[in-house]
Amino acid sequence: MGIIKKYQLKHPDEFEYQKPKEVHPHDHFMDLVFLRFIPFWVTPNKITWFRFLATPIVVLTIAFGNYFVGIILFVIVAFTDAIDGSLARTRNKITKFGMMFDPLADKFLVGSLVLLLVFEYYDWWLGVALLGLEIAFIASALVVRYKFKTVHMANVWGKIKMILQVLAVFLTLSALLFNFPYLFTIGAWVFGLAIGFAVVSLFAHGV
Repeated sequence: MGIIKKYQLKHPDEFEYQKPKEVHPHDHFMDLVFLRFIPFWVTPNKITWFRFLATPIVVLTIAFGNYFVGIILFVIVAFTDAIDGSLARTRNKITKFGMMFDPLADKFLVGSLVLLLVFEYYDWWLGVALLGLEIAFIASALVVRYKFKTVHMANVWGKIKMILQVLAVFLTLSALLFNFPYLFTIGAWVFGLAIGFAVVSLFAHGV
């Protein structure tokens, strides 16, 4: 991995950047298939803002029972998480804003749907565990940011956790759309795996 996992602050408003020596393997695929069509004036931070602003639309669409449109919107908005990260690395546009708010945008999207879906269709403890771990991630990042003046980059375990959460939400919405209850069972197991990887990710960050 050519990108350093931490960026040391010189003072509260200035980051010391290191130009990436290489990008992740999936970034090359993203660049070849998707990023090449994104104009250079579209920055990773703008895509992160889009995810923030689009999340309430996704949540309201699903809350009103339009699961078909909701699934489409959810997949598009969740996919922007892969786009803004790859765009930042391949175009060397990693910023303080992106490091701080990209993971918050992910948590806003997933956390909103956990509140909407998990507490409704799964055991309450599953929702508590998912939200509790996301709160732990935020608290950990705040402690590191203000006490040690550094910012954690997402580790591989956190990325797997996010992918599993997205998959579990997709399975839940598919179960509702197609009235196929067995998908709820699969979704519950995938949420459980996401919890496991979230715990590993926290330990990897030294929590």
